[in-house]
Amino acid sequence: MKNILVPIEMHSTVDSVLQTALVLARKFGSYIEGTPLGPDLPDLVAFDMPVSWTINDQNSWKELAEEAHRKFDTTMSAAGIGGKSPDGSGPSQAWSGDHSLGDSQVASLARVFDITVLGRPGSERGDPRMATAEAALFESGRPIMLAPPKTPASFGDTIVISWNQSTETARATAFAMPLLKKAKKVIVLTVENFVVDGPTGAQLAEMLARHGVAVEAVSHPGGKSSGEDILDQTEKLGGDLLIKGAYTQSRLRQMIFGGATAHILAKAKMPVFMAN
Repeated sequence: MKNILVPIEMHSTVDSVLQTALVLARKFGSYIEGTPLGPDLPDLVAFDMPVSWTINDQNSWKELAEEAHRKFDTTMSAAGIGGKSPDGSGPSQAWSGDHSLGDSQVASLARVFDITVLGRPGSERGDPRMATAEAALFESGRPIMLAPPKTPASFGDTIVISWNQSTETARATAFAMPLLKKAKKVIVLTVENFVVDGPTGAQLAEMLARHGVAVEAVSHPGGKSSGEDILDQTEKLGGDLLIKGAYTQSRLRQMIFGGATAHILAKAKMPVFMAN
């Protein structure tokens, strides 16, 4: 987790996103790169719009990018995080770009970072956009960390892996290994009614133990929806970070019927580490 990408958009939880990135950077002595985020202009406006309207809109995006830059610099300065260190030791930071990148552009950039920190998507005006999280999940090939509306001062001491035996969760667990090795306690949680064919939670725990991870496996019979059960059990187990694979069901099925990923994206109160 030595390289952290933090796309900055002035949404309702931008402070939480930045604080989440800082917690990670202090834990691993990481480099944080901030970049301005916004939907691509062609996605929002017609191709044959009036020229004057185009210029005004481009100026607005530039102003938003400058505001994002100021927010990033102010937060890093207050946290005492300076520029790039010559030897890469200790937390460091830098700003990249003078115009907003679209969601797919951010996802492309994320391919050369260990993790991207984003706000947990919400349904209210001004909340982080779902499109950003989905682009990062599907197009980057890397994991994301979703910051809740209020970030705790620290996280990662007690990590819960939501193990449904799937390929996606296996990939998320592998990406999260640096965090798992630093945790005081790791719990492999299996909600029994919501699994696919694959190795059991006990088998995963055995593998993690051979990496020196302090781990135990826990099973829960389930009863509500899978997403509710996962979040309820994570809180009861004292988890301060949840690791989950994204979209084990098809994305279309999740859109129509909902699912664990959709519920967790909407309701999680702790940071969520995800990969697809």
